[in-house]
Amino acid sequence: MTLPNWITFSRLLGIPFLLYGLHNPTPEARWICLAVFLVASLTDWLDGYLARKLNQITDLGKFLDPLVDKLLVLAPLLALIELGQIPAWGVFLILARELAIAGWRVSQPKITGANIWGKLKTVSQIVAIALLIAPLPQPWQLPSVVAFWISVILTLISGAIYLLPEKGNMTSPKEEKI
Repeated sequence: MTLPNWITFSRLLGIPFLLYGLHNPTPEARWICLAVFLVASLTDWLDGYLARKLNQITDLGKFLDPLVDKLLVLAPLLALIELGQIPAWGVFLILARELAIAGWRVSQPKITGANIWGKLKTVSQIVAIALLIAPLPQPWQLPSVVAFWISVILTLISGAIYLLPEKGNMTSPKEEKI
């Protein structure tokens, strides 16, 4: 296990805190959950940066990083469904895309990196979840839900781009971090 892989794995430790804090959230618990979520999200950038800088890119890291990212995104989204802040069918669209891409990737000989659509998807999901977790005043509820739907749309677009063959090469996938 390399340092970047340990950092990736450490993101999993935030998930129980998010689920517990959002189960019966007080404003204080929501602020704590927001901090945990943002710190965990920042480690996604850190592990990738260190893996490249230290030349420690591994197959385990290529597999583990996107898996942990998905768990970190889906855990608070499920809690937000339970709180009635977002509809389950929106989260289902995100989950369906992630399962479709994961299933498709199993048949691929090489794991590829992120393209701009994958990065936009990730950033939009982090922003939306952060806004939805934060105990913001009523005027922020609509912008938070709009951010969620933008992240759903970008998730679907990035999935479609990933699955569509590149122009002129029917067997090579578009690069995206899933």
